[in-house]
Amino acid sequence: MSRLYATSMFVTLAALWGLSFPAITVGLEYLPPLLFAAFRYDVAAVLLLAYAVVARDDWRPTGRNNRLAIVSGGLFLVAGNGLLFIGQQTVPSGIAAILQALVPIVTAIWALALLGERLSPVGAVGVGLGFLGIGLIVQPDPNNLLAGDTVGRLIIVGQAISVALGGVLVQRAGPSMDRVALTGWSMLVGGLVLHSVSFGASERLAAATLAPTALGAIVYLGVFSTAFAFVIYYTILEEQGAFETSLVAYLVPVVATVAGVFLLEESIGLLSVVGFVIVFVGFALLKRHALADLLAVGVN
Repeated sequence: MSRLYATSMFVTLAALWGLSFPAITVGLEYLPPLLFAAFRYDVAAVLLLAYAVVARDDWRPTGRNNRLAIVSGGLFLVAGNGLLFIGQQTVPSGIAAILQALVPIVTAIWALALLGERLSPVGAVGVGLGFLGIGLIVQPDPNNLLAGDTVGRLIIVGQAISVALGGVLVQRAGPSMDRVALTGWSMLVGGLVLHSVSFGASERLAAATLAPTALGAIVYLGVFSTAFAFVIYYTILEEQGAFETSLVAYLVPVVATVAGVFLLEESIGLLSVVGFVIVFVGFALLKRHALADLLAVGVN
């Protein structure tokens, strides 16, 4: 893969994921959050599994490690994203995207606890900066945690923690099957969980659900920002490696914020921007060796 082609794929992935946050905000005007999330993953699961059946040989989930990875991914990586949809009922799409920058930081903590990885003193400072930055983004009022959209922001923090846990549990399971198929099965499991929780929460479809805008949001999220985006993601992952691929998490909020400002007339406070920069600095400290290697390759 040439550097130009890899960059174009990287930017395309960031755009697809970044635009998903405004799409969620628009869709929430018509759909209850958990059912909306379930529809997203229903569509993506069908497409990814269909692609895997046609293009891959090892699409069946055989072996305990693969089944465990599917369940872990379905519960935490996929169903956990239902919290994002709940939180975005009150949180601007740009802020929701910025909060996703917490995922690599929390992933390091889960890896420390579940994978036995070590954290250097500099890495610990990076983690601390990450949480400081998130504090500036959430801006909780100790005297009134229910004020403004604080609860929504904390719910999205919970989603980031769930996604990070899911990623580590999948890694711990050591799946051997094709990654696209693994993702498709995980989304099928996660979608079923979301449907169950949605039913338990008494979410119901309304006539407004059939509005073209609502259907458009489901199609965009399911087809483009999930199924198509994950095929791109795994293509980059195989060619460029995990670290370089993970950097997309810091371009996605830029796309989401710009889209939210121009398309939805949202506003982003200065503290949120500063918090995002601090989170990125924390990430850079945490992954300083990988970042240095990447920069050295770029220079050469």
